[in-house]
Amino acid sequence: MTNPNILEVEDLKVHFPITEGLLKRQVGSIAAVNGVSFHIRRGETFSLVGESGCGKSTTALSVLGMQAILSGQIIFDGENITGWTGAQMRHIRRKMQMVYQDPFGSLNPRMKVGAIIGEPLRVHGLAGDREKYRARIKHLMSTVGLLEEMSERYPHEFSGGQRQRISIARALALEPQLIICDEPVSALDVSIQAQVINLLMELQERLGLTYLFIAHDLSVVRHISDRVAVMYLGKIVEEADRDTLFKTPKHPYTKALLGAVPEADPELEARRAEQLIIGEIPSLRSPPMGCTFHTRCAQAMPICSIDSPTLKTVDATALTCHLY
Repeated sequence: MTNPNILEVEDLKVHFPITEGLLKRQVGSIAAVNGVSFHIRRGETFSLVGESGCGKSTTALSVLGMQAILSGQIIFDGENITGWTGAQMRHIRRKMQMVYQDPFGSLNPRMKVGAIIGEPLRVHGLAGDREKYRARIKHLMSTVGLLEEMSERYPHEFSGGQRQRISIARALALEPQLIICDEPVSALDVSIQAQVINLLMELQERLGLTYLFIAHDLSVVRHISDRVAVMYLGKIVEEADRDTLFKTPKHPYTKALLGAVPEADPELEARRAEQLIIGEIPSLRSPPMGCTFHTRCAQAMPICSIDSPTLKTVDATALTCHLY
């Protein structure tokens, strides 16, 4: 029987060393990712959301083998790829691709678009003869809504939305099973964001893709996700399916994030209860004891500053909070 999960991440920890002096002596570490666990089912979109610096992108890079981990397990398509070297990851990377946040910086300005899209085929020895290579590039460009004649242009000749389509075409070149989308629309104009999101959803339905979607824009996450996990200071504090999380959020941090999204209806906006986040994000160099959110939580209790809450399930929602 085929494993329904394409990706399983178990107790992932990523620490960055703190060094000082000319000899770069290590004096401490930063827990960028501190015990993150989740799974992604085949064909679904699983989103990681949270403020900047919470560990979302570091988690994604760890899955791709582009970031060394301290401990934990990463299982992709039934294989334990934890700690694999670059050479070992080579055949796995054909099944996992990434669409980066910055469509301006992720494309080589000296390469023509056709060469950029076809580069993965050449790197993995799949280019074939020239005719098949060109036909594949033409097909990929058509798939993302670009014209064939655009293959001879350079990235600077395209708009931001078109550049992100080029990035998506490049990611599709190797026919991957999982695509990691790291804030793929945050650098785009709002008018273009919907076009790119709709393209990703259309491709998912047509090609059977699975997405790990990283974002901080909850309106985008609500549109594309099947399940959502909320991260804070390197930990997942709440996880649920999209409708459950957006209709009945439970963790105070999740409620505050959703409360910051404006309502289109002014009457609903006026009636909505205010959810406060107090103060600034604590330093990862010295995170708070107990629940890491207690220093900013309006509902914090004495126990929150002493004991770290354990994961529990409440009404189909997994969360870490002493209120439940």
